[in-house]
Amino acid sequence: MIVHIDLESKNPIYTQVRNQIIEGIAVGKLRAGERLPSVRAMASDLGINLHTVNKAYKQLEKEGFLNIHRQRGVVIAPEGIAKADEAYREALWHETRPIIAEAVCRGVSEAEFIEIIRTTYRSFKKGGETNGFGDH
Repeated sequence: MIVHIDLESKNPIYTQVRNQIIEGIAVGKLRAGERLPSVRAMASDLGINLHTVNKAYKQLEKEGFLNIHRQRGVVIAPEGIAKADEAYREALWHETRPIIAEAVCRGVSEAEFIEIIRTTYRSFKKGGETNGFGDH
């Protein structure tokens, strides 16, 4: 799994690491039980502070995507990712509201917004190689 950091992004580096690991899981490039590089190794590979990688890994562990063991290292949750429950769905609703609000303010139609979501969702089902808009 290769994580790419965009230093010009408005997203913090730890968030970029977190999001790309989740994308890797979603498209099947990272599988349950697979080991990730240690915090130190990932930080070295990316040329970033090890505390940044540690923050991303800890967040992923808290969210149930990773298990961190002293002996085994960092592992994609071997039992798989917990399925969406009511709390997750409610959090998803709250997190998408600002995105939808901005789209409305910028004149994106409901149909166009839904097509963007549909195209992005399907790209993950096809291996996540493209988001359909030329900027993966």
